[in-house]
Amino acid sequence: MEPMPRGGGFEFASEVFGGAIPRNFIPAIEKGIVEAAVRGYLAGYPVVDFKAIVYDGSYHDVDSNEMSFKTAGRLAFKKAMEVCKPSLLEPIMKVEIEAPDEFAGTLMGDLNSRRGRVGGMESKGRTTVINAQVPMSEMLTYGTLLTSMTQGKGSYRMEMDHYDFVPQLVADKILANAKRPVEEEEE
Repeated sequence: MEPMPRGGGFEFASEVFGGAIPRNFIPAIEKGIVEAAVRGYLAGYPVVDFKAIVYDGSYHDVDSNEMSFKTAGRLAFKKAMEVCKPSLLEPIMKVEIEAPDEFAGTLMGDLNSRRGRVGGMESKGRTTVINAQVPMSEMLTYGTLLTSMTQGKGSYRMEMDHYDFVPQLVADKILANAKRPVEEEEE
């Protein structure tokens, strides 16, 4: 397995030579890898932007079937994830906030506390427009808070912009929360 550029999706390649694996079983390997990637590895989130290459294997005339190669694909995916260093990604939103000038400082401070990156500000009369990029997880309750911070005079729009790496401290919390229910079930 190898990483693809961000947004590159999934790519599968077969470099099997000499009939080590019959051609009719290659799609089953790909299907197993895809199923494992959808289930995810870190906290159950899907794995994206990677290339999987099958280059060798073996089969038995009697015992080999499509299901066994699908299982082999899933196991190979899991083994590769244990060896590589996968990272969590989070959606980053492009946010535009409009509010009266007197609230600009408060809004800027709030965006910074939400791990936001302010890209610029412009003035339109007595209204300030703030453009920023903010993780979606930090924007889930923003409408209510914006109303209270601006006495009901502010508004915002947001749209998906891109995915970016989750900071390590936040990732550690996500992973700890994902493992907790599994540990509780085992007891």
